[in-house]
Amino acid sequence: PLVFQLGAGGVAGFVVGYALKKLAKIVAFIAGLFFIILLYLGYTGIINVNYDKFIAAIEGLMHSVGGASSWITAVIAALPFAATFAVGFAVGLKKG
Repeated sequence: PLVFQLGAGGVAGFVVGYALKKLAKIVAFIAGLFFIILLYLGYTGIINVNYDKFIAAIEGLMHSVGGASSWITAVIAALPFAATFAVGFAVGLKKG
């Protein structure tokens, strides 16, 4: 069972890391394109952007993402799987 946990953790970590890096690139491109279009439309006067509320909305989103610490204790409980998952995740991020 330990060998299976180590192998499965490494493979799963690699797949998740690789996919996450690819997904992050796509999300960053779309977000950048959105902000460029938003700035252009604001500059030309087509729309009026309330930047204070826009920044507050982004801060609220970041705050909700930061509350993901509850799953960390479950990862620590499965340390052999988590350790190989972390190594595979790092390799997947590097290769992605």
